[in-house]
Amino acid sequence: MSLLRKEHSVLPGFGLSLGFTLAYLGLIVLVPLSAAFLKTAGMSWDEFVAAVASPRVMAAYRLSFFASLAAATVNACFGLIVAWVLVRYTFPGKRIVDALVDLPFALPTAVAGIALTAIYAKNGWLGQWLEPHGVKVAFTEIGVFVALTFVGLPFVVRTLQPVLEELEPEIEEASASLGANRWQTISRVLLPELFPALLTGFALSFARALGEYGSVVFISGNMPMRTEIVPLLIITKLEQYDYRGATAIAVVMLTASFALLLLINLLQKWSRRHHRV
Repeated sequence: MSLLRKEHSVLPGFGLSLGFTLAYLGLIVLVPLSAAFLKTAGMSWDEFVAAVASPRVMAAYRLSFFASLAAATVNACFGLIVAWVLVRYTFPGKRIVDALVDLPFALPTAVAGIALTAIYAKNGWLGQWLEPHGVKVAFTEIGVFVALTFVGLPFVVRTLQPVLEELEPEIEEASASLGANRWQTISRVLLPELFPALLTGFALSFARALGEYGSVVFISGNMPMRTEIVPLLIITKLEQYDYRGATAIAVVMLTASFALLLLINLLQKWSRRHHRV
């Protein structure tokens, strides 16, 4: 009769690791989020609706969500091109360009907002050429979009780069040798491999844009019903000691953001499964 031996790992086992994981996530993520929901639970339904569905709040929702989605979509398209150039080509100054991609990570958001405002203002480097042609960026919805695009680009590029590095150029050459044109190679060979990573970068860029405050607050002008974003509205209510109203708006944002990110993750899982089949 052979004795069953249990192999022990040098690292902590599943139970201990899972316990630390749940405890850490509970303290850092779940407890603060639960506090927001508990604070809102003390409101009646009429109070909750009045806090989260006023015209000013609805205008902030529309601007925040649509600008974030637009910025994440643009970053997904151009971030793919930037990642492709950095991985597939060698050119003078490549390391400098690669380092510039991380600049929105290192730059304080307030500094980014001031810089963008200075560039796109009426007397700025670009604004003085755009405004005579009827294109006003600073203190408009376009300025919010520009700021959110600026802060979200690195998430897409850095998510796609490792995947592109694993894709050998021989795959593209094999596709061409079998008679595929460039569009067929991109749509049938490259995009199926890159799509899950592209979705991940899109989700990260969207989530970053949705919660952005520092870079937007300067270039937007913070005009109610026009350029006021949800994070700024939450800060405004906190300064007015309207804690319930602020947490109610935060709960709506959390719920909507979680639903969108869950949908993106399900789509990502489906794409991986469909690609394997």
